[in-house]
Amino acid sequence: MPSEAFDPEDIVITDFEVGRDLLLVITGGVRHIGAASIAYPDTGGVSSGTSAVPGHKEHTISERIARQAAEALGRTVTVVMGIHYDNLTKEQIFRVVETVDRKVDQFLRNKK
Repeated sequence: MPSEAFDPEDIVITDFEVGRDLLLVITGGVRHIGAASIAYPDTGGVSSGTSAVPGHKEHTISERIARQAAEALGRTVTVVMGIHYDNLTKEQIFRVVETVDRKVDQFLRNKK
């Protein structure tokens, strides 16, 4: 993958209404598909599952976000995520996760 300058503010959430369901595509840096997670209201809570491309780490947050959105919105939500920046430090990874969380929270506040 080509290199991309580190700027977590370039992370974008694109949403698509699919009937009653919702698809969220979360990308940043060098955009790609690293993981896909689906969550849906189920008896007693929310059920979920994730598929990840080997060598990618997006699954570590995509399922949590899908579950959060499904619970908040009461509908099936699929999150497809691909964020890549070269050679990140632990602090920069934390900033990416923090930025994604902030943008998801803002999206959900506006969606209700």
